[in-house]
Amino acid sequence: MKVTIEQAQTDLARLIEEAAETGQDVTIADGDRPVATIVPWPKKRKFQLGILKDQLKGDAPDFLEPMSEEELRLWEGG
Repeated sequence: MKVTIEQAQTDLARLIEEAAETGQDVTIADGDRPVATIVPWPKKRKFQLGILKDQLKGDAPDFLEPMSEEELRLWEGG
């Protein structure tokens, strides 16, 4: 969305709210020349362990399990 400096002065609170709700940047222009942008703060995503559970096929190491003595020795360069 693009607004003039005058519009931004009049409706700043509304423009900030709209950017936050829609996720859309608001460009403030002096005539045709962009001079500033209101950018919405990214929304936090929750980290979810196992997001690909049941979607991956085949053998893979379980990174939450301890390594065997042999794997640990190889990992440490032995």
